[in-house]
Amino acid sequence: MQQEKLEGTPLIRPSSTDHPLYPQVVEACRSVFDPEIPVNIYDLGLIYTIEIDAENAVAITMTLTAPGCPVAGEMPGWLAEAVEPLPGVKQVDVEITWDPPWGMDMMSDEARLELGFM
Repeated sequence: MQQEKLEGTPLIRPSSTDHPLYPQVVEACRSVFDPEIPVNIYDLGLIYTIEIDAENAVAITMTLTAPGCPVAGEMPGWLAEAVEPLPGVKQVDVEITWDPPWGMDMMSDEARLELGFM
């Protein structure tokens, strides 16, 4: 029997926004671009969760614009390479998820403006 999700349970785990490394990790995420879209993957809404533990190990859950994305196999590596050199970061693990699926409503206002949706 499959367990039902509780009503009100967030689809995306919360990020470690209060961790001192969080702002630098976000900026590193903003340095990675989807080659087909001239907007960084953070502002596109592809980064779902940034978790940073007490030992400064970073776990990032992300998605892609579509399962058939041509850089699906490479994007997690690009992201890890952007975050790992940050001072204090112990290690980086990037996981791709398709739940919830990405939608254009996940883009930041900056991304919408850049792509002409505003």
